[in-house]
Amino acid sequence: MQWLRYCFKQLGFAMLCAGSVRAKNTMNIMLTNVLDAATGSLFYYLFGFALAFGSPSNGFVGRHFFGLEKYPSPSGDYSFFLYQWSFAIAAAGITSGSIAERTQFVAYLIYSSFLTGLVYPIVSHWFWSTDGWASPVREGHLLFGSGVIDFAGSGVVHMVGGIAGLWGALVEGPRMGRFDGDGKPVLLRGHSGTLVVLGTFLLWFGWYGFNPGSFLSILKTYEHTNYSSYYGQWSAIGRTAVTTTIAGSSAALTTLFGKRLLTGHWNVTDVCNGLLGGFAAITGGCSVVDPWAAIICGFIAAWVLIGCNKLAEMLKYDDPLEAAQLHGGCGAWGIIFTALFAKKDYVNEIYPGKPGRPHGLLMGGGARLLAAHLIQILVVIGWVSVTMGSVFWLLKVFGLLRISADEEMAGLDVTSHGGLAYAYHDENNDQSEKSSFPIANMDGSNA
Repeated sequence: MQWLRYCFKQLGFAMLCAGSVRAKNTMNIMLTNVLDAATGSLFYYLFGFALAFGSPSNGFVGRHFFGLEKYPSPSGDYSFFLYQWSFAIAAAGITSGSIAERTQFVAYLIYSSFLTGLVYPIVSHWFWSTDGWASPVREGHLLFGSGVIDFAGSGVVHMVGGIAGLWGALVEGPRMGRFDGDGKPVLLRGHSGTLVVLGTFLLWFGWYGFNPGSFLSILKTYEHTNYSSYYGQWSAIGRTAVTTTIAGSSAALTTLFGKRLLTGHWNVTDVCNGLLGGFAAITGGCSVVDPWAAIICGFIAAWVLIGCNKLAEMLKYDDPLEAAQLHGGCGAWGIIFTALFAKKDYVNEIYPGKPGRPHGLLMGGGARLLAAHLIQILVVIGWVSVTMGSVFWLLKVFGLLRISADEEMAGLDVTSHGGLAYAYHDENNDQSEKSSFPIANMDGSNA
């Protein structure tokens, strides 16, 4: 069942990406989604899983299970590897959206391999491994007495993917025609709102595999009794599903009315992105907050996304899927949100064994959890910036990053993938005999 939910989520992301780009780049973005999974599986198998969960290890990086050697082990089995691989390729998929429509195919293969094989696994080791220096399940001293509560990856997955995408888009620069001669933004609308909505609903379903699915077991033993006595985590799993739903819904409605006030339109694409921003934000704290707090999480996540998009336009930053803004910005807010609203009873329920663990600042738990979470934001930004920023810069230096202007005008489907995704006739375009998509001028208008 978990694998089925993951497949739906990956399919949803592929549909979202396809609908968010122009028709002439559909085959390209779909292929990158397939290869994120395929390439990521090999590199996570060879290197990534060992660096993330190769215990015993030090606080920075794992040292065992390369190529799954001597695995399964007492610490986990093959299903755990498969589940963690799905998180790794999710981060790579987020990054691909930021650099869509202008990136050489070989660059996708290189950055995706590096991200899933090295960059993401080390971050997940820090915050999810039993040896990680900031992990809440660390065997030993906890950072600020709590560790970082990032239950399903607002920071580990979403910020990593978002910050990597940010650097990719910054190094590449905006797409041709995204800003006019005066520097004003020009809308390069994705070709299919239908695919965007379909992808959003598939992602919504898949999120129930990521958030409630991050409970690795439904039954747990009571620590103070023998191993024949168990208690159930059904209530916590159900609560996690509810907070996930409420946060996404709150963000979607806030975006709906917020964008209506700002632009005068009811925009389905904006609402879908707002919904996903709410999900990205609640992912870290979904298991340790009340449903009423999830409403606040989604409400603020929507405004974080709107604000990040405004800032991106001011800075002439171009991200076709708003991936850096959505996953990086809303993910960072989610980390702070958890540090403010984590409830004491829920924290002790999800992370038992160490009474007196700090909880949310606004729930009477003091500032220690907030301090740990601010450190998480800083180290994730720093690590991903140094590693992925360097990768994208080197790709640019060696001429492997951006496609030529002619290729960008024609579209990657024709120039790199052997043909178009759709066979249709554009009656409003006098070049339709040669192409089934409108050619964009430098000012963003159609030829």
